[in-house]
Amino acid sequence: MTDLVSDFDFTLPPENIADHPARPRDSARLLDVPVDGPFRDRHVRDLPGCLRAGDILVANDTAVIPAQLSAMRGDAKIGVTLDRILPDGTWHVLARNARRLRPGDTLTFGASHVTAQVIARGDAGDVTLRFSAEGEAFDQFLHDVGHLALPPYIARPDGPTDEDRRDYSTIFAQHRGAVAAPTAGLHFTPGLLAGLDAAGVIRQTLTLHVGAGTFLPMRSNQISAHRMHAERGTISPHAAARINAARAAGGRIVAVGTTSLRLLESATDESGIVHPFHGETAIFIRPGYRFRAVDMLLTNFHLPRSTLFMLVCAFGGYHRMKAAYAHAIASGYRFYSYGDACLLHRTEGDLP
Repeated sequence: MTDLVSDFDFTLPPENIADHPARPRDSARLLDVPVDGPFRDRHVRDLPGCLRAGDILVANDTAVIPAQLSAMRGDAKIGVTLDRILPDGTWHVLARNARRLRPGDTLTFGASHVTAQVIARGDAGDVTLRFSAEGEAFDQFLHDVGHLALPPYIARPDGPTDEDRRDYSTIFAQHRGAVAAPTAGLHFTPGLLAGLDAAGVIRQTLTLHVGAGTFLPMRSNQISAHRMHAERGTISPHAAARINAARAAGGRIVAVGTTSLRLLESATDESGIVHPFHGETAIFIRPGYRFRAVDMLLTNFHLPRSTLFMLVCAFGGYHRMKAAYAHAIASGYRFYSYGDACLLHRTEGDLP
């Protein structure tokens, strides 16, 4: 099994990168990648016909917060991207110019009365902050001074637009805390959900708050040198029971997005039972991983040399996914957060 990030590289023409989502959202293209046989070019609205009655569709109901902040420490400008809240109420953040910060420093945020104290500084641009506001007051602070932390490949020279604030949110969004949207969920519309219900597909949500680490590239060509950032997740006892019951009745577990898949796999034991979960996961899925929970995956097309492309290669088979991505590029599929989707069937054992 390879330990080289370069084995997960591919060339993506800039014109294949989506700047805006399809409208309506379920009109996005869908590449159906079966275990074998030809790829099938569909649309997301065709999803009910790709699934069976009794299958359970599991989506992430996290909601994106305006996590990008501009701070000052004296005369020094500090860019702050919220990552996740910690059990003691402090925030783990990524900071530009973090080397200028020391424990005890105070950050200010323009005209806001809210401040943040530096509690600790890591060695990878990460900092722990304690804000002077919590709860509803902190939410209002973010609303007043925060901005969406859009991925760097979505070109917005003047910052996120009002349209982005609407587009970069899923129909499932309920629990605030994500830095980035779980982008596979962006394709769903009320009409699509009604079609899934009519087809007898069960629907369930869980929560994984996508962290700022999702934007960070792999800095080494050695996969084993990469460390995943932790993210907070919750699977309720009710959700776990419904997922287990669907599988016991012969239904397939269909994850909407890699975030849902990662949390499900984190909460599932060796016998395939999904347990309630509340805490952090830093699971790193790459070829060679043995899946315990998920049978099918709906996901967008991911960046080359990324942990998410490694995940889909683990799930759909390395050579199969390389071929699927080549087909998608040649066929003009749109990539990344606002792009098209693919539907993958679990195919284990195909290693680089």
